[in-house]
Amino acid sequence: MISGTDIQAKNGVKIQSTLRLWQLISPALPVGAYAYSQGLESAVERGWVDNEQSVYDWLCGVMNHSLASLDVPVAIRLYRAHKNGDDAAIVYWNQYLLASRETAELRLEDAQLGKALARVLGGLGVEKPCTWDCTHNIAYLSMFSLAAVYWGINENDMLMGFLWAWSENQVSAAIKLVPLGQTSGQGILSKLMTDIPQVLAQGAGCRDDQISNSVPGLAIASAGHETQYSRLFRS
Repeated sequence: MISGTDIQAKNGVKIQSTLRLWQLISPALPVGAYAYSQGLESAVERGWVDNEQSVYDWLCGVMNHSLASLDVPVAIRLYRAHKNGDDAAIVYWNQYLLASRETAELRLEDAQLGKALARVLGGLGVEKPCTWDCTHNIAYLSMFSLAAVYWGINENDMLMGFLWAWSENQVSAAIKLVPLGQTSGQGILSKLMTDIPQVLAQGAGCRDDQISNSVPGLAIASAGHETQYSRLFRS
């Protein structure tokens, strides 16, 4: 028989893991995600993105052809590798993710965010269960999944949190760049919310040999951003 004390303790653990997820995806987390637009600044400069609908179309395209087929399935594998203490798998998928970034800026962004998150987690007392050298390039999702495992955040919640944080950061960049009003930004976020379940399902169903990245427009925009004359963002 389960006692009221057991139920209270179980609920307390769930509440703490949920609060930790909110901490992990908070814009206040000092990793510098606000400094990156992931090629969106270049897309606006080129006139590819110039209103609420085109912002949504751009972000929806990236979600469905990059996050769903690369970031989400790799995040799942990293989460399980951390949970199982599989150091070799952690190193493999970390390197795979970084190697899949199509431009120098996108790869540098991923590595810088990963290193920043590693520092924050270390400061919060999160122990690193594998022995690979944190002074080398670390993908952001490698540390994000580590934190999720350490704080008892379940896999699906971790993925939803990651997709929400990505969406929120991209919309925030679009509001500054297009520019858009705050209400328009919330409208885009509301649309992206309805896409997240399909992105999760697609990513969860990916076999190893199906993991891929197919966003040539993003790669072109990001490469162009490297030499763009006037810039607000680092990518």
